[in-house]
Amino acid sequence: MPGKRTKTAASRSAAWASKPAAKLSAKPVANTAAGAHLRPEAMKFLRALIRANRRDPVEAREWFQTHKAEWESELKQPMLAIIRAVTEAMESFAPEHVRAPEKSFFRIYRDTRFSADKRPYKEHVAAWWSHRELEKTSGAGFYFHVSPSEVIVAAGAYMPGKDQLAAIRNWLAVHHEEFRALLEAPGLRETFEEFEGNALTRPPAGFGADHPALDLLRCRQWGLSCTLPVEEALKAGFSAEIVRRFRLASPVVAALNGAILAPSAEPKTERRRVLFGFGQGQKPANTAKNS
Repeated sequence: MPGKRTKTAASRSAAWASKPAAKLSAKPVANTAAGAHLRPEAMKFLRALIRANRRDPVEAREWFQTHKAEWESELKQPMLAIIRAVTEAMESFAPEHVRAPEKSFFRIYRDTRFSADKRPYKEHVAAWWSHRELEKTSGAGFYFHVSPSEVIVAAGAYMPGKDQLAAIRNWLAVHHEEFRALLEAPGLRETFEEFEGNALTRPPAGFGADHPALDLLRCRQWGLSCTLPVEEALKAGFSAEIVRRFRLASPVVAALNGAILAPSAEPKTERRRVLFGFGQGQKPANTAKNS
């Protein structure tokens, strides 16, 4: 977004790398709320999976079946333990996102049916906590993933559908100062940078070029993310680090979901109407390119 203060992934990684590294244990650590994390063997498995995944898809599937026990012991079960620890902590600040760990954990299998990329497996492990009243991949939520090269922690609305886009924009048009205040909350700027927003080049249909919230309205996604060194996933405090970041971002997530969920409960006269991609009383010219 225009005027935002950001840090590069390289500078954030360098800052983390300057901190004393935790000594890695070769023995499994109890998957408790305080100690849920991955082991070095998990990264070894992921690197091997990536090598296999970039060969012939049939060979990749054969490799995965041969090593499925390792997947279960080194990645799936430890990830579920991390997700469980994070979910338990979320009861205190995002209870509407609490769900069974298995519901938050993304499958490792890729859907290749309509893709030219036929790699059968994802090359990271990930989790997403959606709002219980919204479909799993919609609305605003909390996310993290681990790959052999990095950890990404994020929160916000990444894939809002057409109706959700309209609802968020209509809310931001009125409440942009309130939303900017949330983005300036203490600790947030030092921890996260904002999504680039996948922004439109022009104002969305129904909003003028002089609107004071134009930088927010042009976005097609809203939220926060940060990148950490992969070594953080191997530390006993990993789940606590995710929780700390989710807690900081939770007011932003709540505001976005409030915007999405509010229209059904509000009288229509209290909302700006957007019909077929253009505001009430406006001509529908060129709306197809500007949604």
